[in-house]
Amino acid sequence: MNQIAVPGALMRGGTSKGLVLNADDLPGDAAARDALLLAAMGSPDVRQIDGVGGAHPLTSKVAVVSRSTRSGVDVEYLFLQVWPDRPEVSDSQNCGNMLAAVGPFAIETGLVAARDGVTPVRIWMTNTSSLATAHVPTPGGEVTYAGNASIDGVPGMHAPILIEFADLVGSSTGALLPTGRPRDRIAGFDVTCIDNGMPVVCLRAADLGLGGQETPAQIEANAEVRAAVERVRLAAGLLMNLGDVTDQTVPKMSLLSPPAQSGSISTRTLIPHRVHEAIGVLGAISVATACLVPDSIAAELAPENLTSSGHVELKVEHPTGSFTVGLDLASAESGNVVERAGLLRTARMLMRGDVLIPRETQ
Repeated sequence: MNQIAVPGALMRGGTSKGLVLNADDLPGDAAARDALLLAAMGSPDVRQIDGVGGAHPLTSKVAVVSRSTRSGVDVEYLFLQVWPDRPEVSDSQNCGNMLAAVGPFAIETGLVAARDGVTPVRIWMTNTSSLATAHVPTPGGEVTYAGNASIDGVPGMHAPILIEFADLVGSSTGALLPTGRPRDRIAGFDVTCIDNGMPVVCLRAADLGLGGQETPAQIEANAEVRAAVERVRLAAGLLMNLGDVTDQTVPKMSLLSPPAQSGSISTRTLIPHRVHEAIGVLGAISVATACLVPDSIAAELAPENLTSSGHVELKVEHPTGSFTVGLDLASAESGNVVERAGLLRTARMLMRGDVLIPRETQ
């Protein structure tokens, strides 16, 4: 056979889609692995016509899963962003949407034994060295994807997967507020730089001449806005301990406005050059956290009735609906704002078998 067969699954995780593969089935060398994944997804080609990629960053993702030897951890998850339009595979960020697919995949492939009812899968997120626990519905000891949960951006009803996060603060930059301040002036704009699972730069949509409810297509068509946002991103990357982010997928840029649908905040998020049709899981957690940081851009735009202690649920509005983030607030003595975060996602295995790679790729 003149093609290499790599076993795996095509899965939807949250509002993203991509390949989920076992690390044991991939080359150990990172360069060889990335070459294989580019061929599998069909990159570089904006249509990804010769691969299984979906011609958009949100549908050109890879989750690499392996059994863990860490104490108290079941599996390890490496997220890789495969760019449709260039020969690049990035591990510079995490993906909380594809994380939702990791638990079901681990159970379906025998990496984790299923319980009758709900199976907790403890997942070490390699990109950010942090832990998440996915609670996967497994009635009768089998994964089910059918249920009564819905998430904005995904049609239909599916089984709920509750995901709990711990120790997200400063996962990529080393601090909740990487610049040490709740507000900075960068490239002529007031911004808040925050990292509670995903490095995000928050800025007012109004400062860019936007109303805040524009569609992703409208923002992507506005070259002046995109250029201004990129100037801020490049300068913020240096201040956030991320270095030169010209070719990086972080920080994400979230254009904020007051809520339009009785939520906590309204967002339009660049990831970083396309506009997200919704918002990423970890990006939503960072934005929600920013709503609780005094003097931040997000807190300025959010309603004033947000609690400052105990448990709070914030609804982060996005172009296709909203995303509810549950946050357990930390004690004042801890020096942090949030102790733990949780949210509900859904996932579905769309196809499993072998993805075929041209042998000349190796």
